[in-house]
Amino acid sequence: MKTMAAICIGLTCAVVMKAQTEDSAAARWLAAADLPPPFKVPASLQDWQAKRLEVRSELWKLLGRLPPRPARPEVEILTREDRGDYVVEKFRFDNGAGSLVPGFILLPKNAQGRAPAILYCHWHAGEYDLGKAELFESKHTPEAPGPAFARRGYVVLGVDASGFGERNGTGPDGPGERDGRAEETAAKFNLWVGRTFWGMLVRDDLMALDYLASRPEVDPARIGVTGMSMGATRTWWLMALDERLKTGVAIACMTRYRSLVLHGSIHEHDIGYFVPGMLSHFDSEAVISLIAPRPVLFQTGDRDGGSPVDGIHAIEDAVKPAFRLYGEEGAFQSIIYPGLGHVYTPQMWSRTLEWMDAHLKGAGPK
Repeated sequence: MKTMAAICIGLTCAVVMKAQTEDSAAARWLAAADLPPPFKVPASLQDWQAKRLEVRSELWKLLGRLPPRPARPEVEILTREDRGDYVVEKFRFDNGAGSLVPGFILLPKNAQGRAPAILYCHWHAGEYDLGKAELFESKHTPEAPGPAFARRGYVVLGVDASGFGERNGTGPDGPGERDGRAEETAAKFNLWVGRTFWGMLVRDDLMALDYLASRPEVDPARIGVTGMSMGATRTWWLMALDERLKTGVAIACMTRYRSLVLHGSIHEHDIGYFVPGMLSHFDSEAVISLIAPRPVLFQTGDRDGGSPVDGIHAIEDAVKPAFRLYGEEGAFQSIIYPGLGHVYTPQMWSRTLEWMDAHLKGAGPK
């Protein structure tokens, strides 16, 4: 596969969304925040490996005092259904923090031995009643992602994030609080007890990964992760925090936090997206750099309000040196699509499938 790192397709890589002026309110707020200098990868691999450990440790601290995860979650299988090409099991586990986490796992019938697997992260979009059911929808992806991956021989697993699907209305205020209010309530509760909403969401995903890796049908050395929007952000955070994820594809959410501020786009993201103290240490490129040297693909429209293009380029410039230190610069690929907003096109989907096949089934692109 030809390297496609940081390319634009059909048009020049112009910054489509113009940032606010230097005397704007956003610029004044940033200037007064006493933020650290831009994140930079050290020049030597040895120095980077030491800094990499420091960055990851700081990320865990920023996520708050998360309850420890069990070595393997206690999972209850609720139903099992044969759907022809694959079998679907519905399950749930107790996250040990007051919530039951339901999910689906799709088991392909055509697998020979232990199969590669995909952890699928659903999006936000204010669709609180959807959640894990996104696996079986073609509303935003060109085809239902769960069955599509399963028919290609992947075990696929997805869970309801906090406040979504069957967890909508299961927050600390009970069933009377649903949708955005429930999400806000959960975020407030987590701040009270010294942790973050985002940290707890990622922790649930990691518990799901623990379960996925433990399944006898799965090759734990070949697990990837993918998602769109909030699912994309979950994808790169999870890859940054857990080495078991060997590859990933993130759609429509390659976001640099300072760029969001300068473009007046903070409102583009939900409350759970914001990790207290993050910008006092580093921006999102520090998170993404931790993925190196594992292969990762980002696909973003240049008119996506939640991902200003100048921020994407800043991330690319900051992250590439980390991959270069390992001799794996081509493993980091970022494709910017001109004229597209917050969408998942057939071309993007085709590249996602090709990427997963190359890195979880084959030797990877050359």
